[in-house]
Amino acid sequence: MTDRSRAWPDPAISVVMPVYNGVALLADTLDSLAAQTFGDFEVIVVDDGSTDGTRAMVEAWPDPRVRLVTMPQNGGPVLARNRAVAEARGRYIAALDHDDLCRPERFARQVAYLDAHPATVLLGTGAAFLDDGAVLASGHAPATSPMLIDWLTGIENPLVWSSVMLRTEAARRLAPFMRPERVYAEDFDLYQRIRRLGSLARLDDVLTLYRVHPGGISKQFADRMDDSAVAVLAARHEALFGPHAEVVARLLVRHVAARRAVPDRGTLAMLGRALQAIESDFFATRTCDAADRRLIRHDTARRWRDIGRAGLRSGTLSVTDVLWVRPRRLGRGYRSAGALLWSGMIGRVRRAGINVQPR
Repeated sequence: MTDRSRAWPDPAISVVMPVYNGVALLADTLDSLAAQTFGDFEVIVVDDGSTDGTRAMVEAWPDPRVRLVTMPQNGGPVLARNRAVAEARGRYIAALDHDDLCRPERFARQVAYLDAHPATVLLGTGAAFLDDGAVLASGHAPATSPMLIDWLTGIENPLVWSSVMLRTEAARRLAPFMRPERVYAEDFDLYQRIRRLGSLARLDDVLTLYRVHPGGISKQFADRMDDSAVAVLAARHEALFGPHAEVVARLLVRHVAARRAVPDRGTLAMLGRALQAIESDFFATRTCDAADRRLIRHDTARRWRDIGRAGLRSGTLSVTDVLWVRPRRLGRGYRSAGALLWSGMIGRVRRAGINVQPR
């Protein structure tokens, strides 16, 4: 281990960054940290058995706040992050993968919020996708509250890991910090576990850029990500759905989180009933004010619209199916009949074998 930290006092933030063969993108990420307006941090780069020039790059990096920890062999990002957390000296831990970027005010904004809200144990930020130089919207809820974030953790993963900052004291109460058996959904699993220690929140401004590229884990291991996420949500809803919790969890992962089209009207109806049951249970077990209830219902209706639109445009659902399956309070999920009919027309054309680009 190369340790350049011992002569420095403990920082406010410890950035945990696992790296495996990341030399092509790591410099841009470290540069985004150097540009932070809040500079009281250390960066713990855990080299996970890289075979490229990653280790040499970090050893030669001129910023003394960046220090290198080496794993004895490649063990994956979960073990590398756990090692970084064990090494952390800051009162806050900031997550950042080696290929993602921070906007300059990210750390200042998160530290100010956490200092002012002691009951919050974990704080994300808005995030956008960086795809071949283009910045694209993530599709996450545009406006949130802590109660909405808590609701969303029951149906999908509402936070980009590289945007997260959490209290070190809370992180160390998790044993382990991340669970290897939930690999590829380890962040989602962590949110479920740490929410028992305090509230989760998100700054809605886009302060993190999540890089989309062919080598990303989400592209390579989609099926394993689904299975891990299903296990996380099945555990969350076991008390509500009993032996059917895994079936419900798989519906949520496929059609809410991953936005895949439902295959038929029966599946749409089953998903609608599940969302209704989860929402009713949430309101019965939380103290939500009127503003939070409106926000939760509005955002759930937005997701129901997306579910219906995906089915219509893929051709697996008809307009009749969407109108027939109308869960209480979710409605048809469309602001106008014209939008509904347009999506249905796209589906009919696609079933006929003609390629149509959605508008």
